[in-house]
Amino acid sequence: MQPIKILLVCLGNICRSPSAQAVLQHKATLLQLKLDIDSAGTSASHKGERPDSRSIRAGLNRGYHFDGLHSRPVFERDFIDFDLILAMDNDNLAELVRRCPPEYRHKIRLFLEYHPDYPQVTEVPDPYYSGSKGFELVLDLIEQASEQLLQQLKN
Repeated sequence: MQPIKILLVCLGNICRSPSAQAVLQHKATLLQLKLDIDSAGTSASHKGERPDSRSIRAGLNRGYHFDGLHSRPVFERDFIDFDLILAMDNDNLAELVRRCPPEYRHKIRLFLEYHPDYPQVTEVPDPYYSGSKGFELVLDLIEQASEQLLQQLKN
């Protein structure tokens, strides 16, 4: 059986989506779930860059690793290749839907649809211009949503 392929998407692919990739991969490994997890950005402005050092620092403090992660843009092929495409916010969701061929749009959702407080909490806020507390909040939201997502996938 092929692993479920999940793509996590934010704008630049240097803060939220690589953090979600690191968290989701870590938690999936602990649960012995075989998933193929990647992240990308709707913008190519940071193509090839490592995740933001503040994301890495916050993640490492919680035991997550960012080894081998580099920013990449969303490719047209991603809509075909991935089973689930999860946007970090409504702007990126709209951009994904706009780019996606109609027959694959059913794969696209908000990441926080898996958060226990959804629909009151719908977006992972961009921490790029915030202090360290913004990166901690991002991880809190991602951890909670990841646990719910993985529970659903496990069942």
